[in-house]
Amino acid sequence: MPKIDYVVSEKVCTACGACEAICPVGAPRADQLRSEIKHEEDCSDVNLFEEECAYCVDCYACERVCPILDGFPGDDEFDNVRVVKAGRSKVHGQDGAVTSQILTSLFEQDEIDCAFGITRNEKWETEVVLMTRASDVAKTGGTKYNYMPVMASMRDIIRDVSQKYNKIAIVGCPCQSHAARLMKENLTDKIKLILGLVCMESFSYENLCQDIIPNKIGLDIEDVVKMDFAKGKFVATSKTGEVKKVKIKEVAPLARDGCHHCLDYTSHSADISLGSVGTGDGWNCVLVRTDVGEKYFNKVEGLELTDDVDLDMLKKLTDIKHKNNAWDYKEFMQRVWSIGYPNKIEQFGYEVPWKKEAENIQKYSQISAKEAPTP
Repeated sequence: MPKIDYVVSEKVCTACGACEAICPVGAPRADQLRSEIKHEEDCSDVNLFEEECAYCVDCYACERVCPILDGFPGDDEFDNVRVVKAGRSKVHGQDGAVTSQILTSLFEQDEIDCAFGITRNEKWETEVVLMTRASDVAKTGGTKYNYMPVMASMRDIIRDVSQKYNKIAIVGCPCQSHAARLMKENLTDKIKLILGLVCMESFSYENLCQDIIPNKIGLDIEDVVKMDFAKGKFVATSKTGEVKKVKIKEVAPLARDGCHHCLDYTSHSADISLGSVGTGDGWNCVLVRTDVGEKYFNKVEGLELTDDVDLDMLKKLTDIKHKNNAWDYKEFMQRVWSIGYPNKIEQFGYEVPWKKEAENIQKYSQISAKEAPTP
């Protein structure tokens, strides 16, 4: 069985949706909480070409794009940061709206031809949408803390319209930007830019909108126009401008299981990371991490930029997340990457199908393995 079975069963799955996107038979399905994977014993009268009853055929493709199975960045999330800026734009969005301005400007210059975003209705019910023009970006502005498996939507792009869109931008929280990086490395070069968001945690719709907002914040969900984390508080703003707060420690236990095991605060795998930490009100922090990120960021028009970023605050909150979510993921990786591999490596002659798989086996299991040569 694929190793994401252990990721799911041990409740460390982030529900990023990458396994659903890459699976050739449609066995995994991601929801707000976790992925579920159909196995042969779960199905009857199975036809592999009908996705509604497709089951896992042990192709192991999902192992190549799972951010949990790839591991976390380690203690220093800032080791690949090359540019640090504070930014804001005139576009409507959360705080400085830099993410929205980056997408808008790159669409206008034909540097990207599609991007994924999340829209919401007045009940804060969310939906992943495909943006294909600059005017689409405004529909996705603002942060939504009820989680959606964004990467699962890549399945349609890969299978149905891969010839139509060739310059894809992905926007996501740390687990999603990590999954996007793995998909870019293992599946498609059509992903051109990965924008990662600073993220402490997210919630299911039920916990956020049907519990936290009415019971802890004291607002009707349809009256809420903005949610945010700021200065140790979870904050909700109403249509009338009323601001209500609750301590983060009161809502943190209601975050998704995968969030309690996440050790990436700043989207280490992104080309550009963005958040509202370490800057003044109405500004975003911008961390450029890669050559690709720097190339695209230099093309963006319509941003006001300064060097006024409190990087120490970012690092402090990163350390807090690492401390709060501490678990022995290295033990998990060693255990999971060792399972079944003496037999598998014997079967493949000490060679396994994918480079990343070979690297992880050697890194975590003490078993020598190498990538099989391409036929």
